[in-house]
Order: sequence, then C-alpha cells, then structure tokens
Amino acid sequence: FFIGLTLNLEDKMKNPSIVGILCTDSQGLNLGCKGSLSDEHAGVISILPQQAARLTLDPTDVPVVCLEADSGHVHLLNGVHMTPLKQMPAVT
Repeated sequence: FFIGLTLNLEDKMKNPSIVGILCTDSQGLNLGCKGSLSDEHAGVISILPQQAARLTLDPTDVPVVCLEADSGHVHLLNGVHMTPLKQMPAVT
C-alpha cells in the first residue's frame, strides 16, 4: 500500500503547478505527503474541502477551496483522500 502511495505522490508532484500534496484517511491522519506540506497540515488541509462539499446538494460536485494572499493563490482539491495544493503567482 505505502509503496504505491509513495509512487502516486511522486507522480503527482511532477506537475509544476503542484507545490505540495497530502494524503489522509477519513479522520485527517496523514498517510503521506510531499513538497511543501507536513504532518502538522494534515487536519486543517483535509477538512477544508470536506466542509466545502457540504455546501452543495449534488454529491458528484468536487469543490475547490481557494485561499488568497498577496504572494499568490492556493487551491485545495479533494480527491480520494488526496489533497493536492496548486499554487499560482499573485495577479497584479
């Protein structure tokens, strides 16, 4: 399981727009991470897309949570317990 997970995380990190990726279980426990994420991010990062999904009645909707700052934007996408972060430069 963990060898496949590690290979999947490394494959996702090949996308230049992804600066970090996190894989959690349904409780937010970190199963693996790469890039700019660590164990301390697991709970917060995994819960934001889950809570956003509760805002829609359509169970097939996959929400994207966008966090904005002066330095750029971070998009949180909820996959099958995998949350990639896509960071984009700030628009001036």
